[in-house]
Amino acid sequence: MSTFPAVVNYASKEGAVEIREIPKPEIGDEDVLLEVANIGVCGSDLHQWTADHSWPVNYPVVLGHEFGGHVAEVGNRVENWKEGDRVVSETAAIIDPDNPMSRQGLYNLDPTRKGFGYGVDGAMTKYVRVPARCLHQVPENLDFRQACLTEPCCVAYNAVIGNSNIKPGDRVIVLGPGTIGILCAAMAKLSGAEVAIVGLESDKDRLKIAEQYGCTPIIGDATEWARERDGLGSDCIVDAAGVSATLEIALDLVRPNGHIAKVGWGPKPPGFSLDPLVQKNVTLQGSFSHNWPIWERVIALLASGKLDVKPIIGGVWPIENWREAFKKMHDGEVVKSVLKPE
Repeated sequence: MSTFPAVVNYASKEGAVEIREIPKPEIGDEDVLLEVANIGVCGSDLHQWTADHSWPVNYPVVLGHEFGGHVAEVGNRVENWKEGDRVVSETAAIIDPDNPMSRQGLYNLDPTRKGFGYGVDGAMTKYVRVPARCLHQVPENLDFRQACLTEPCCVAYNAVIGNSNIKPGDRVIVLGPGTIGILCAAMAKLSGAEVAIVGLESDKDRLKIAEQYGCTPIIGDATEWARERDGLGSDCIVDAAGVSATLEIALDLVRPNGHIAKVGWGPKPPGFSLDPLVQKNVTLQGSFSHNWPIWERVIALLASGKLDVKPIIGGVWPIENWREAFKKMHDGEVVKSVLKPE
């Protein structure tokens, strides 16, 4: 039986990721077998590698949920897809179609949902089994190195467009210049907002990349920028940092009757009062994942060139060099690493 190298997270301890040889997956009647072209490395992959994540993982599991490639096989009941089709896949590998959220089309909020890379085997390997319902067509003019980043773009789209109602002329501050933060800033610019993105001194290279999207980079305190229009604060704060403490900063920078979109995970308790949320009459909105119509819109933006993810891609590494790709992201040397099976 042929086997293929895969990046496997095999236990809950720090550093429990290694290359393992795995067989080609068997597919069901409603699945396709996808031959992977490229896989984006997500911050959640890094968190599982460093064992500081806050979600349950079905060990051992192949990492990787940002991916695209070609259909290699189709299940007996699969319609509208054929071998050779260029596709990307959504992340909701297992959902309950009868769940009330799924019935509304919000299957991303189905509490029983399980995703690639933690609930089922992901795509950091040669082949991955994918339910056909997860697939979206990739236009010929969109390279897989960019198309594989559809997923984080959809996270940003949902946070900024779907859950924030940003309008032209709004002033928006994004906290955290990681992949999601930079993409949230790019989405806010596409919406016609004035955008600043905030990071630390160690983030200066990432902030320079964010500047390519027309954003104002800020190291440290963003109070002056937030209040320069009328002294009251910014219309919207997008908290895209991976710590809980940034929510306190967001509460300080947002204007009365403003909006905070929290998309970054922060597993530690915040340890501060939420009274400013009440006093300022602020809307605090969580934003998780995405669904079918968001994917269609984001693919159209990528294919048209209106959204360009090339500036955030720091390099493409073979699967076997996963550790270097992970480390460069973890150390802040690149915003986004992309892997490619040999």
